[in-house]
Amino acid sequence: MRFGMLYELQLPKPWDSQSEQRLVDDAIEQCVLGDKLGIDYAWSVEHHFLEEYSHCRASDVFLSAIAAKTERIKIGFGIRQVIPNYNHPARTAESVGMLDLISHGRAQLGIGEGATRLELGGFNIPAKRKRAMALESAREIADMMVMEPYPGYECDDWSMPCRNVLPKPIQKPHPPMWMACTNRDTIREAARNGLGVLAFSFLDSEEAKAWSSIYYDTIKSEECVPLGHTVNANIAMVSAFSLHDDHDEASRRGEDGFRFFEYAIGALVTDDVVPGR
Repeated sequence: MRFGMLYELQLPKPWDSQSEQRLVDDAIEQCVLGDKLGIDYAWSVEHHFLEEYSHCRASDVFLSAIAAKTERIKIGFGIRQVIPNYNHPARTAESVGMLDLISHGRAQLGIGEGATRLELGGFNIPAKRKRAMALESAREIADMMVMEPYPGYECDDWSMPCRNVLPKPIQKPHPPMWMACTNRDTIREAARNGLGVLAFSFLDSEEAKAWSSIYYDTIKSEECVPLGHTVNANIAMVSAFSLHDDHDEASRRGEDGFRFFEYAIGALVTDDVVPGR
């Protein structure tokens, strides 16, 4: 088992002129400490327009700062919004390649599609097509990181002529690829595509066993046709924790943080989530 840290960059109101500065500085400092303590991963989300819940927009910039200040911790997009309306596939391939260079081969690419009306509507993305759009883009991103040159692509949503997309990542054929998953259907979809799973906490041990069985049974079967150029057969799970030398202080800080996360999910995000996520 390996351990990591996931950053939403949440920022409860009220704010002052330095609130976002302190938030970013503290997060980077925590990742530097995590690197020294032996934490395995530092993940960063990409969300847009979701006040308080997440102020992590340009995650590639944030992750590059962490990569430059650390030595061994793996640096992960958890996730990168890969639909072209958010980020053109070539720009994602370039960002991942550059992050892998800056980190000397520690980059991880989690892919996602967005779930809220604020995000999808802000970039004019049709909710019913978001999954297909994300997987199509991710496949092309993988090719861009490997092929010299990339032969080009054309579909209903975007097109690109033959170009050599640079820089290429250090990790070959490309950094491990993951997929955000919230239910059994997306777990199975990740396995079919040979992608690692980035999931929220399971409800109980039986659900965890069922989900992992679905995933590994599928990934071992002929159903698994890798979307990228390699298979990343791993499950990562988000879980709340709080660390401090003093038990009571750890509990106080943890409860404060967890309560805000629950509030943010319920009041700021859940009401805006597109049905069927």
